[in-house]
Amino acid sequence: MLFCNNLRQKLVLQGTRTFSSLVQSKAFINGNWINASSNKTFDVGNPANGSVVGSVPNMDVNDAALAVQAAKNAFEQSEWSKFTAKERSSLLKKWFSLIDKNVNEISSIMSAESGKPINEARGEVAYGNAFIEWFAEEARRIYGDIIPSPAKDREIIVMKQPLGVAALITPWNFPLAMITRKAGAALAAGCTIVIKPAEDTPLTALALVKLAEEAGFPEGVINIVTTNNAAPIGELFCKSPDVKGISFTGSTEVGKWLFRNSSDGIKRISLELGGNAPFIVFNTANLEKAVDAAIASKFRNCGQTCVSANRFFLQHQIHDKFIDLLKQRVESLKVGDGSQPDVQIGPLINNMQFNKVSGYVEDARSKGAEILFGGNPLEKLGKLFYSPTIISNVPSNAKLYTEEVFGPVVSIVKFKTEEEVILAANNSRRGLAGYFFSENIQQVFRVARLLEVGMVGVNEGLISAAEAPFGGVKESGIGREGSHHGIDEYVEIKYICMGNLKY
Repeated sequence: MLFCNNLRQKLVLQGTRTFSSLVQSKAFINGNWINASSNKTFDVGNPANGSVVGSVPNMDVNDAALAVQAAKNAFEQSEWSKFTAKERSSLLKKWFSLIDKNVNEISSIMSAESGKPINEARGEVAYGNAFIEWFAEEARRIYGDIIPSPAKDREIIVMKQPLGVAALITPWNFPLAMITRKAGAALAAGCTIVIKPAEDTPLTALALVKLAEEAGFPEGVINIVTTNNAAPIGELFCKSPDVKGISFTGSTEVGKWLFRNSSDGIKRISLELGGNAPFIVFNTANLEKAVDAAIASKFRNCGQTCVSANRFFLQHQIHDKFIDLLKQRVESLKVGDGSQPDVQIGPLINNMQFNKVSGYVEDARSKGAEILFGGNPLEKLGKLFYSPTIISNVPSNAKLYTEEVFGPVVSIVKFKTEEEVILAANNSRRGLAGYFFSENIQQVFRVARLLEVGMVGVNEGLISAAEAPFGGVKESGIGREGSHHGIDEYVEIKYICMGNLKY
């Protein structure tokens, strides 16, 4: 397997470890680094310049079945099933320390294959690693209960036990953090895992698993399958009786497909799906804070985040002033190759995403929306770069209004009353995150309760944290990740009745 010389030189110069130690060209099953059984591979490209970063095994259903079997054996037959919570916690802490020591190399790998600005990539490593640290601590706090019995000669005991094999299907936009917040919880609970990373960003995932191997997890506990043909492997996870739970982050359409295909086995499934986040600025808001939050929420990762602000609702009195302040900030954003330290916005991930963003902008333009800034490709930088864009007077039938754009586009709608904007914000099948800005404390509590979303940012644009439950309502998902609730997706509750006792 050959790797891009630029990435090779970059990683060697950082000097944390040799190039070959974290950039992997093989998948990991049952404690072994292996090729696909077919020996097929696929290339991983750099969206900033089109260069090939590396190549990885293009695995199929047979390879995935081996990974599931390895995870099953590790859960049922190996030492893993006998590990205490303290021992699982210790391994997770070792993994956390190794990730922490290799932030620079992981960040460079991530930036090269995703286009994410290098400083933002470092931020993701820190954020993602916080889940490993958090669940290392939570492993020792998976408590059961002793419930007062209605009968004098009985005791009611409740314990929590791990599901078994968990399949983790993760997206390209956060190639490390979306793995760690699933894997951390699953491993803390005592499950074994099979990871299927996104085809656009498998190298970050493989680097993460390499460090897990170094941390000392037993064979078969952590497995990773790389492929650019995900559907058959996803179907295997859904149909296999050996896979006891599936955790997926990605599009609502794929989430529905997984949900349907898992129904025959009544399989435990956790889904973190797309959003259409409202970003409401009331007349009472502090506009400087609101604009700061808008920049952070909208343009992080080139707008390619599931909790990114999507529909901007501006109350009539502050509408013009907010736009003026926002334009000043957007004009100063630097777009370019994410490997450069001063770049704030990189490219979109691939052609499909680029065509979606540009198509949504043209759709809004054709329906009467006004382009205030941007609205065009930045071809001089590369074929996947798109200008940070501000569009006003976006009609309710535009795709920018009804769908998640997943790109660097601010779509603005003016409103008059609180009642009007609550109806508009909730007029969506999605309900992941929502944001609003107000200095009126009564309005803060009122609106926070009325928004039909799983997470609310009040005077804040960045709301994700390992300590907080992450997830949505309506078609934005099932279950929660992070916080102590994240463990619940990977455990079964067992009730034990002890009868005929004499005291």
